[in-house]
Amino acid sequence: MFIPTLVLWLLSASPEVPVTPPVPVEAAPPVTPADVPALTQPVRVLLRLTIDDRGEVSQVDVRESGGAAFDRAAMAAALRWRFEPARRGEAPLEVQVDVPVTFEPPGSPPGPSLSGADAPVLEPGPPASTVPEPPVFSTTVRGEAVAPPPVAVGDFHITVGQLADVPRNSATDLLLLAPGVMLANHGGEGHAETVYLRGFDAGEGKDVEMRLNGVPLNEVSHAHGHGYADTYFIIPELVQSLRVTEGPYDPSQGDFGVAGTVDYQLGLERRGITASASYGSFASRRLSLVWGPPESSSATFVGVLLRQGHGFGPNRAYANAGLMAQTELRLGAQTRLRLFGASYGARYSTAGVVRETDVVDARLPCDPDADSQFFCLYDPNQGSANQRHLASLELVSRLERGGRFVQQAYAVARQMRSRENFTGFLQDTPPIGEAQRGDNTEQSYQGTTVGLRGRYTPGLTWAGQPQPLELGYVARYDNVHTRARRLRDKGGAPYATVFDNQVRTTNLGAYLSLRGTPLDGLTLRGGVRVDTFLFGVEDLNRPASDREGERLPEESVEAYGFFASPRASAEVRLTPRLTWLTSAGLAARSSDAAGLSDAEFAPYARVTSGETGLGWRWDGDAAGLEVRSAVFATRVSQDLVFSETTGRNQPIGPSQRLGAFGSARFQWNQRLDVQASLAWARATQPEPGASPWRLWDGAVLPYIPQVLGRVDAAWRGTTTVARQPVGWSLALGHSAIGPRPLPLDRYSDPIFLFDVAARARWRAVELGVTVENLLDARWRESEFNYVSNFRGPDAPASLLATRHFSAGAPRTVRGTLTVYLDLQEDRP
Repeated sequence: MFIPTLVLWLLSASPEVPVTPPVPVEAAPPVTPADVPALTQPVRVLLRLTIDDRGEVSQVDVRESGGAAFDRAAMAAALRWRFEPARRGEAPLEVQVDVPVTFEPPGSPPGPSLSGADAPVLEPGPPASTVPEPPVFSTTVRGEAVAPPPVAVGDFHITVGQLADVPRNSATDLLLLAPGVMLANHGGEGHAETVYLRGFDAGEGKDVEMRLNGVPLNEVSHAHGHGYADTYFIIPELVQSLRVTEGPYDPSQGDFGVAGTVDYQLGLERRGITASASYGSFASRRLSLVWGPPESSSATFVGVLLRQGHGFGPNRAYANAGLMAQTELRLGAQTRLRLFGASYGARYSTAGVVRETDVVDARLPCDPDADSQFFCLYDPNQGSANQRHLASLELVSRLERGGRFVQQAYAVARQMRSRENFTGFLQDTPPIGEAQRGDNTEQSYQGTTVGLRGRYTPGLTWAGQPQPLELGYVARYDNVHTRARRLRDKGGAPYATVFDNQVRTTNLGAYLSLRGTPLDGLTLRGGVRVDTFLFGVEDLNRPASDREGERLPEESVEAYGFFASPRASAEVRLTPRLTWLTSAGLAARSSDAAGLSDAEFAPYARVTSGETGLGWRWDGDAAGLEVRSAVFATRVSQDLVFSETTGRNQPIGPSQRLGAFGSARFQWNQRLDVQASLAWARATQPEPGASPWRLWDGAVLPYIPQVLGRVDAAWRGTTTVARQPVGWSLALGHSAIGPRPLPLDRYSDPIFLFDVAARARWRAVELGVTVENLLDARWRESEFNYVSNFRGPDAPASLLATRHFSAGAPRTVRGTLTVYLDLQEDRP
């Protein structure tokens, strides 16, 4: 909590004309320095502000320091304050004012508000021939913005906060803060994670919409699978919060939002430079550098991240580098412009999958001990390289009566080439008399995306109550080249083309949402989204001849698709803290353009989902607790599952889910932060003609975990060593994954993983250690059951399906040195 007391003292005036002091209009909240121990007594910073004749703060000086971190927080806030300018008569003038800002410990009594209609008005000062008494007023400035109300129990606005202390390899791991999420990766360090959410095997993005600061990340008609979304390039230190909407209940959710939508929001609370270097097991190296200019808000930052390592077994080396930068500019009193850019490049090797029987019998080409066999591989010619470049421009204008208008334009360029082999020597039909040439598949994808999106909130009222109405639109154009080829086992030369398409897709959409309170304690929300898709495909892999004779080996396809998706929810406030929320919605997944026919009305997968549950929240002076629980059901008209023969997702028909979840987060005194969740889901494929209401019936879909548990906890404090204050933190992350169903009524083993971290900081230097997979469990990150032949091109192929798996990482230890560089002079 921050209670700044602003004391305005006019330092210059005219003896003839009375001077009216400046009046505060807007006070952006200062942010608690994230890198200081929890306060036990007030900290005071005295600032001198220069307020120009437009009411803008043009200069800030520190008159009395409260410490470099608190000085930066106070200065960053003051630079965003706006005033009605001081006036001599009717003429505005520039003045200087002294402002003491007091940071008080949690639990201090709040003061009044300082903005808009609640801002106190100063009486005109006396003539300047006498020294005026300093006019005084107080305010409480909140350190955190209030998240908008959820559209469903499963709509989570997650502030990372202290839980950033929990060990995580990438920003993708932050998804584990939402209930019912499991991540798996069979592609290597840098490959997009397979996301399991609400009983969906969402693949690498086919059933979960991914955004970064509003920019869509799902890639249409990707060679690895329609909707492929890689979030590995996001720098974790720059993720301020994320919104995870489980289920299609918000009208703003778009394509691929079958299981839900994830939107990463970037920001850097700490000002100054933070440099961090890590080294750990398997020669893993990590170097990060983030910078927030002291005079700017958390929306302005630069971050650089370099990662490299040998990997935890053969053919798992990786190297990648990324940069992300954003600046926020003020264009007048009510308009902000955000410019964001990111650039990323990566190269990594992949071990792929191994047959369980070969591991047990020690037949793999590694040392015969159990560990060497567990982490071994068949084909060393697997791996990937990718690049991504992204730019975004967002204009936010605040309107009268509380309205808002947001416009965003973005452009994305990316390229990826990968090689994978899931079946060995099984898929090839070689020339007569020749051996199998191998099933190594090369997938390549290259393209650009440009788009516009916006939303308008007019700020309407009805019967004296605010009735938020939002209108939004999206326009997206993709131009991509996607291709898959088979490669020879020896030499890696391509010998067959699986598909080769030039795809152009245009998505135009609009949505409307409205929230109203017809009765005391009852809030209704509803809306509809409409999307149109235009597809153009150049198939470059047609035969050179047919029954009519020779022909060009290419063909053009055009198609069109349209769907409307209504969504609605009802919230009943049972008590001041307890809420009952019921939500329902329709959604759709667009077609993979590569599978369309000419002039076809493009089919799409229709999703119907419903959810009901309770939410309870308690906020005390120094602590807070939020608990949620719900049950849900979802039906999909056309689902997709991973095919080992093609290396991408293939349609299987309708599917359905029934599930429940519970989550809780407890925060205390900026010292302790604990979040826990437990989720259950059953995914089945109904029999043809079965009633859609019989959600329990049908064959269980394989590989999707039914029970998931997760705990994240972080504890911070201070101690004294040699009469010097030392800050410390301890963190724990625990994942529990129940047995996953496999084909033929078999189940995998349960998985229990523990990750811990500890840090200690003295002044500007911090030392830390993390241990992932603390108990050194041997676990299978991905597990499949199918037919393969990895014994060689001349070996007879078995027709019996057997288990295949990709090994999860063993115990990994990493040490980190972090230095906080402020590059700012300490002032008296």
